[in-house]
Amino acid sequence: MFTNLNTGVIGVRATLPETIDYAKRHGFAGADFSIEEAAQLAAKHGVQYVRDLFSEAGIRPGSWGFPVEYRKDEATWKEGIGKLPALAKLASELGCPRTATWVLPGYDDRDYGEQFKHLLGRLRPAAEILDDYGCRIGLEFIGPKTLRNPRKYTFIHTMDGMLAFAAAVGTGNVGLLLDIFHLYTSHGQSADVLELSNADVVTVHINDAPKHLGPDEQLDNVRALPGETGLLDITGFLQALHQIGYDGPVTAEPFSRRLSEMTPEDAVRETAEAVHSVWREAGLDSAGQTGRRLTAN
Repeated sequence: MFTNLNTGVIGVRATLPETIDYAKRHGFAGADFSIEEAAQLAAKHGVQYVRDLFSEAGIRPGSWGFPVEYRKDEATWKEGIGKLPALAKLASELGCPRTATWVLPGYDDRDYGEQFKHLLGRLRPAAEILDDYGCRIGLEFIGPKTLRNPRKYTFIHTMDGMLAFAAAVGTGNVGLLLDIFHLYTSHGQSADVLELSNADVVTVHINDAPKHLGPDEQLDNVRALPGETGLLDITGFLQALHQIGYDGPVTAEPFSRRLSEMTPEDAVRETAEAVHSVWREAGLDSAGQTGRRLTAN
């Protein structure tokens, strides 16, 4: 597994070249990107130009945001599905087979069974297209009870629930976007990760959470940098991922107001320092490449 930068989730607006530059200068091994932006650059300069942006900087493509808006009306979904083959083909050419999206944990208009069936109808065709190009999609379960409480119907909000949904899709290329915050708020623990395999996990997010709140009190958009509060077991989480042979990106997603008020350079620097610190605490390679245990914790 490797340390990875996503500028958007730390409140930094950056182009792909700028993101890669931030990642290189602050010691990340990979970077997430917009596949639509990559497609625009490829159309203007060629696919090799986009490849070279990564390779010349020594930065690995991490993952790309799922470009299909499946939560809205059917016309919007069909428009996204229509564009997906070309974007998945480009991702494959760039050597980045990982994309991901999140799934709401509750709804007002459909009960659990109805929403399960609806979501299968929206995501299975996308997964089939992705599979044609050797791509995988990670689905993020959202843990906080505070998000489910206002909804009439509860939906998938645990690791096992999302794994069951992935199996129901049946294409073999659907797994998890595994976020330690959502594992904690769904009453999971780091040891649960040991039940997974590398094939189950497409991409990973790390962060921390307010120390004065329990799992059922946490708010989804109020978090902290990895290791900032010490509430979440990030060391155990990373070591468990290493133990199952996870080989993908690990990205900080802190949703921190303090961070968003910093200059872009300072926000990236502080994020990098936090990620590298928890990486060392877990006994992983400080360079952020595929983990190898440096200490016996």
